[in-house]
Amino acid sequence: MPRDGHSAPNVHDAEPIPAAARAEIDRLLASGDLFRYTSDNAPVALLEAEFAALMGTRYALAVASCSAALFLALKALDLPRGARVLVPAFTFAAVPSAILHADCTPVLVEVGADYRIDLADFAAKLDDTIAAVMISHMRGHTSDMDRIMALADARAIPVIEDAAHSLGTLWNGRKIGTIGRIGCFSFQSYKLVNAGEGGILITDDPEIAARAVIMSGAYEHNWKKHPGLQNSFVHWQNRLPLYNTRMNNLSAAVIRPQLPEIARRVRDGRANHDHVAARLATSPWMAVPPALPPEERAPDSLQFNLTGGWTDDEARRFEQVAGARGVNVQIFGLSRDNARAFWNWQFLGDPPDLPKTRAMLMRACDLRLPARLTRPDLDFIADALIAAAQAIKG
Repeated sequence: MPRDGHSAPNVHDAEPIPAAARAEIDRLLASGDLFRYTSDNAPVALLEAEFAALMGTRYALAVASCSAALFLALKALDLPRGARVLVPAFTFAAVPSAILHADCTPVLVEVGADYRIDLADFAAKLDDTIAAVMISHMRGHTSDMDRIMALADARAIPVIEDAAHSLGTLWNGRKIGTIGRIGCFSFQSYKLVNAGEGGILITDDPEIAARAVIMSGAYEHNWKKHPGLQNSFVHWQNRLPLYNTRMNNLSAAVIRPQLPEIARRVRDGRANHDHVAARLATSPWMAVPPALPPEERAPDSLQFNLTGGWTDDEARRFEQVAGARGVNVQIFGLSRDNARAFWNWQFLGDPPDLPKTRAMLMRACDLRLPARLTRPDLDFIADALIAAAQAIKG
């Protein structure tokens, strides 16, 4: 029964879009000024300047999605066709897809039970055949970036951070997305900042920024509306293909008023995550892997492992019993066609042998936990999960 009559919380809706966005959208609709290159002070250009300032980077490029940002990041590195790119095997299908789209070859690396890169496998696969590394901070879990960067830097291999789930996360006080050569973020509906769709690329490298801007679709002399890169732009004008992955002004108008909300959402999301994690720790059948010591997370979801010996049938029953109690939880490897299970990426061919990642995915549970939830909501969720585990294993 629900705690004190509390009904099952809605974990799917995002926070309301700020009123300032609605006012700006009305202005844009009245003018029809939706294209980012219509004026020097278009909402997309303002968003880029504000996001770069927020992250402390020199350049930002707003595009249609994080997948587009990852694609442009690889193309901006000017990798040869077929270049091998190291990527964690625990990520979303769009990440290896972006690598393929950039005419490169994904090389999957093992991920452990704590959802982080297996550093022994990473070091073994980071050989002279690898042209780039794409670190996917999947569900906001940060792998050991000190060790990863040391290994990559020793071979002068560029690192791209897929920080779609990590806006607001810190590693040793540094903002995730600013540690590698390029950082990419998402504004899709289930992310910390919600525009339905959208992404942004950040870098301190002017050549990478210039190449990415032109290839994003800055045709003719529209690159002049991006400050600080004129010499690089002149060099690359007409030498690069245009992929037309631009963001439009309506999306930027939705995103910009949410940037001041990031700190509050991070604070509330972390408190929510930690409260439910502490509740689940009282059960012998569930475990939430702790953050690494240098990591300050910004979670809007929670992942935990079924522990103590579960069969596949028991794990599936856990999903069903929790759902009957009002809490929708998915086990990555047991959810049909889950886009985060590497063996479902048939576009890569036969899946590699990755026993650690496979074992983790078969018992790792995924739960949305947006920052707007209240303490009664959180306790309802924790109660339902604990009761479901007890009903099956107790």
